[in-house]
Amino acid sequence: MSEPLRILIVDDHPVLRAGVRMMIEHAEGMECVGEASRGEDTVPSLERCPAGIVIMDLEMPGEGGLPAIEATLARWPGIRILVLSMHGEIADIQAAFAAGASGYVVKTAADDELLQAIRAVAAGEQYLHPALGAKLAQPVAPERVDQLSPREREVLKLLSLGYTNQEIAERLVVSARTVESHRAHLMTKLRAKNRAEMVRHALGAGLLQDSGGG
Repeated sequence: MSEPLRILIVDDHPVLRAGVRMMIEHAEGMECVGEASRGEDTVPSLERCPAGIVIMDLEMPGEGGLPAIEATLARWPGIRILVLSMHGEIADIQAAFAAGASGYVVKTAADDELLQAIRAVAAGEQYLHPALGAKLAQPVAPERVDQLSPREREVLKLLSLGYTNQEIAERLVVSARTVESHRAHLMTKLRAKNRAEMVRHALGAGLLQDSGGG
């Protein structure tokens, strides 16, 4: 018999974690090896309990899911990350896949869809519900990015690539406070509520196409 799929659940809602854990433990060929309630606890949890799949929420206290996806894949590139989010907006889906997620499921999905998504990403596929895929296929206009200054565009690009404020400050040889100021101005100019929406603007404007990973 093949080894069961080892799964870590990262979500700040205990009731949801308990429900997903119960579903996994009743599914054939799957095993829940641990839980975490914050994105920044993902890597330490995986060090204690190695897993091949992480089910990740996006909005959690602390850093949240996107930085956790990037940190996890930087450490273990082969891990498959399946986002399980309350939101099915284009910006959130694009940001998750840009960070390296292998699949995206909304929390209102049926249990069998989540199990299907787990098996799909475990097999090396990308998973996105057809309804979400239709939304993702809609073109995203550059919108307000062309109104940004060259420095603001540079900060937006680095933020979208997953750099922290401190890393951006070191890269641009400015203070972290200056980067925080640029970030606040970006959110105002782009009318973005969060980092996921800023990533959406960067993707729509083609800022990441020539990033070359650095």
